[in-house]
Amino acid sequence: MTPAAQPVAAGAGRSLFDVVIIGAGMAGLYALHKLRAFGFSARVLEKGGGVGGVWFWNRYPGARCDAESIEYSYSFSKEIQEEWVWTDVMATQPEIEAYLNHVADRLDLRRDIQLHTTVTTMTFNEADASWTVETDRGERFTARYVIAATGVLSAAVEPDIAGSGAFQGVSLHTSRFPKEGFDFSGKRVGVIGTGSSGVQSIPVVAAQAAHLHVFQRSAAYTFPSPARPFAPGELDDLKARYDEIRAEQRASRFGAARLGAFAVMHTGMTPLKAASREEQLRAIEERGVGGAVAWSDTFTDKEANHAARQLYGEAIARVVKDPATAASLAPTYPLACKRPVVDLGYFQTFNRDNVTLVDLRKGGIERITPTGIQTTQGFFELDVILYATGFDAMTGALKRIDIRGRGGALLRDVWDTEGPVSYLGLQTAGFPNLFTITGPGSPSVMTVNLVIEDHVEWIATCLAYLRDHGHRAIEATPEAQAAWTEQTWSAAEGTVFLEPSCNSWYIGANVPGKKRVFLAYLGGIPTYRQQCAEIAVAGYRGFRLG
Repeated sequence: MTPAAQPVAAGAGRSLFDVVIIGAGMAGLYALHKLRAFGFSARVLEKGGGVGGVWFWNRYPGARCDAESIEYSYSFSKEIQEEWVWTDVMATQPEIEAYLNHVADRLDLRRDIQLHTTVTTMTFNEADASWTVETDRGERFTARYVIAATGVLSAAVEPDIAGSGAFQGVSLHTSRFPKEGFDFSGKRVGVIGTGSSGVQSIPVVAAQAAHLHVFQRSAAYTFPSPARPFAPGELDDLKARYDEIRAEQRASRFGAARLGAFAVMHTGMTPLKAASREEQLRAIEERGVGGAVAWSDTFTDKEANHAARQLYGEAIARVVKDPATAASLAPTYPLACKRPVVDLGYFQTFNRDNVTLVDLRKGGIERITPTGIQTTQGFFELDVILYATGFDAMTGALKRIDIRGRGGALLRDVWDTEGPVSYLGLQTAGFPNLFTITGPGSPSVMTVNLVIEDHVEWIATCLAYLRDHGHRAIEATPEAQAAWTEQTWSAAEGTVFLEPSCNSWYIGANVPGKKRVFLAYLGGIPTYRQQCAEIAVAGYRGFRLG
């Protein structure tokens, strides 16, 4: 066994580190590497049985990235960029997991990573400005600082459906899919949910199952993925341009030099409101659902957005043969207020004889029985239920840990009462020496992964500054936090994200009882990076150094 996987006896003694990092995904791996370079001792605590974060857990059929492989990767090491060979323009889950394992081995990270370890409690000790971190294995760690690299889409929403525990068939969840896979052949399958994981799973499951029922709670805006293997020499040409591509990423509003899967959504020069009926129909004839959105005013004008939604429905009707099914697959909320999805043959799947769409807008699920799903529309007998019910985005992973800051304040209570407040998405007032990578109030989910590197580098530089200047603690001030929360809200105000008809995970609407606040910063990567840099240069303005 590797040191990272060796069991630790219950009640083991306290271990002391400069930094404890929670999570061994893309953020946690880089944080460990960077902190080592700055001379800090660090320990990574990872719940899973391997590194990779979201790409360790999400093994569902059809899982792949919606950004291009060459951008959904680290930029800090030219050697790793050059030596790793991507096989697909849009990497699949197994390929991304293999890449992150390669990075862990290449940088000798495993000796400081402890797997199969769930952090249960974190307590700030005001007397010496340290954190005590406790785990489900009976361990206690003491660290000056804690870095939460817990991911933005890592805490799965458990199905809150009556009788879900009574089902006697096989219950699966996309975020905990068996590593060995699952054979759906000959099975009557029900998939609940049509977000990204549902949309990606459904065509694959349909090709195997005897019959598939898709239980749709909310129709998805989904676009054809440009996924394909790299052509001979294509990756080499891109690698030769890596410096240029990375510079373009950092200059881009959303951290993407290449539009990847969302190239189909790239706005055109013509406003939809000025286009003739013939031009609109030609657009969807030539570009399918992508032709419904590729107009200059689609994302800036509410009337144009509404017209694009109707045109999108017409594009679906040209693919899906059954008119009632096509109508049910058409979204009824504003375009882009939820994260768009990419797919491989999603709408075409509903032309299969063994696929039935159950539109829950016409009658919801009443309960799950031992043999299937009872809805107000009727009963569906099933052998397998696959839950694709999404995530408690941005805050869910940390709210599931008992985190107590200054004065014993509980982080989940603060966020439930005030909303997920923070300063820069990096710290929450009242919780000194606790940093969140891509936390609420940062660009996070609105960007590709370079924002992870930005956060890790900012935090590591900050910790070195504190050490070199004799400081033991850093804490966001309530005033700076309030100003940043206002700035984050202002950037989202007036956008489709805050439309009353849009119940997205961007605002926490998919989690019952969660306070509805827009969770990400929309001001763009260049603006965000500039503000973070200026705050650091000014001696960490807005933070109290102790």
